[in-house]
Amino acid sequence: MKNELKITDTSIEEKIKRELKPKPGSERDKIFSKFFSAALGGIPWVGGFLSILTDLHFDDQSKNNILYEKWLEEHQNKMRLLGETLFEVVKKLNEFSEDINERLESEEYLQIVRKSFRTWDNADTFEKRELIRKLITNAGGQKIVDDDIIRLFLDWLNLYHEIHFSVIKVIYQNQSATRGEIWQELNGTYVREDSMEADLFKMLIRDLSTGGVIRQYRPTDYYGNFVKQKRTKAPSSGTLKSAFDDQEQYVLTSLGQNFVHYTMNELNTKIG
Repeated sequence: MKNELKITDTSIEEKIKRELKPKPGSERDKIFSKFFSAALGGIPWVGGFLSILTDLHFDDQSKNNILYEKWLEEHQNKMRLLGETLFEVVKKLNEFSEDINERLESEEYLQIVRKSFRTWDNADTFEKRELIRKLITNAGGQKIVDDDIIRLFLDWLNLYHEIHFSVIKVIYQNQSATRGEIWQELNGTYVREDSMEADLFKMLIRDLSTGGVIRQYRPTDYYGNFVKQKRTKAPSSGTLKSAFDDQEQYVLTSLGQNFVHYTMNELNTKIG
């Protein structure tokens, strides 16, 4: 068995506590222990990893099992990534005052932690894991929306592809952008209307629109009511509206704006 596969490598909680130095027995120390239990409990394979690693540490015969070795090699890398994510989240939360302690140890937040790390475990890319990490941190450090909405955001993170999030980011950075402007930011090359790229782009806009993340811009009155627009007869054309139309503008919905706040921004303010 390779030397790097040691049982001490899995002691994520102890490593983080050594780095952050919370006072033993303090309220924060107890809170972070609950946080670790919730996070690790949300990932099914962690228990099996620790059990097998313990067997390999104490059972010489198991060390000859090549299947154990291969399984451990694959999951040890995931364990390392998990440890790095846990460290970043706890490090950020530890910077806040004790005002957030009640939030951190609440069962509502711990449920979010469990679901978040299940989603994190299923994520294929670093980019999506980073969105999840920020959501866990922001959900612990503040409460702008109900926890039901946070769980909805986790469903979105599980449902949408990274390219969907690229579209969201472009609209966030360029409010009231047209489809043509969004395409220029994402790709910028000319493609045919009947191309695969055009089909994909239309699908992205359709997914996010029907999902309630983005919508076409519509003016509102003082009370937030959408104002009816006068229909103007467009010049007749022999072709359908372009996938890269440069007239209709898109904005984030209120849900979409909060999704961006929780998943794409680092939290700098304390809980209110």
